Amino acid sequence: MVENLGKPEADLDPCYTGWFTCFNRGDYYEAHDVLEHLWLQTEGANHGFYKGLIQLAGAFVHLKKQHARPWHAKDGARLRPASRLFQLARKNLSPFSPLHLRLDVAAVIALCDAHIAQLARSEFSHNPWEPDRLPRIELLGR
Repeated sequence: MVENLGKPEADLDPCYTGWFTCFNRGDYYEAHDVLEHLWLQTEGANHGFYKGLIQLAGAFVHLKKQHARPWHAKDGARLRPASRLFQLARKNLSPFSPLHLRLDVAAVIALCDAHIAQLARSEFSHNPWEPDRLPRIELLGR
């Protein structure tokens, strides 16, 4: 599904564009929050799209917290929940591939797949997230 690829950024909802700003700074919880506001007000096709992006941010919340406190009882056990959220994000975003609302959805799905595979290969013992190599997701045409 290709939709709104040529749409000027000014015509995109600020909660949507705010998600990318927060996500790319590594502020995944904030990315989740800013888009949740829009998601709760949305009916129709974009509801699942926004849900997938929220789940993606949530997966990175888990990875970031696990990285900060791998020894902690709760935070140390966040790799499996992160993988589940990557899988849910992938499921919700897939119908919108390859492009939707100026987002390369296929690339986001590949990011999910890479993290799912890395976590599974390590048998959920190695966190692939590193604070000095934050993933970046950009809108096309920025």
